[in-house]
Amino acid sequence: MAKKAKKIVRREYTAADVKQLRAHSKAKTPVAKIAKQMKRTEGSLRQKAIKLGIPLGHVR
Repeated sequence: MAKKAKKIVRREYTAADVKQLRAHSKAKTPVAKIAKQMKRTEGSLRQKAIKLGIPLGHVR
């Protein structure tokens, strides 16, 4: 029997989520750590950061 595909559940970013993301950006917290804390994917966080125009993680 084939495995059932996991249903994608999309959650909107609240004002509190954006505020938390900005704080992590300023603190240069690793994206993997932010993802676990906020229960979102790294890709989702990176895309939101791009839309907000803020850097995320560190720059090599």
